[in-house]
Amino acid sequence: MAEALTNVAKHSRAERAEVTAHVDEGELRVRVRDNGVGGARPGGSGLVGLADRAAALDGRFRVESPADGGTLVAADIPLRG
Repeated sequence: MAEALTNVAKHSRAERAEVTAHVDEGELRVRVRDNGVGGARPGGSGLVGLADRAAALDGRFRVESPADGGTLVAADIPLRG
């Protein structure tokens, strides 16, 4: 979440960002959404690093960032226990 928020501050030109996290069906579901300019490159090194960290925990990671506005960074991490 911290790296996604750093990306918002550095790149998005957003006026607002929202962070949500909750547990649902045995997974931690984390979302960072902004209202910036969009166009984030999922293949960029920062987002690839986030995807790699999610994968190391058997999680799923996705980025939605249309060129005309806003970005969503989402991760779903299974909880063990």
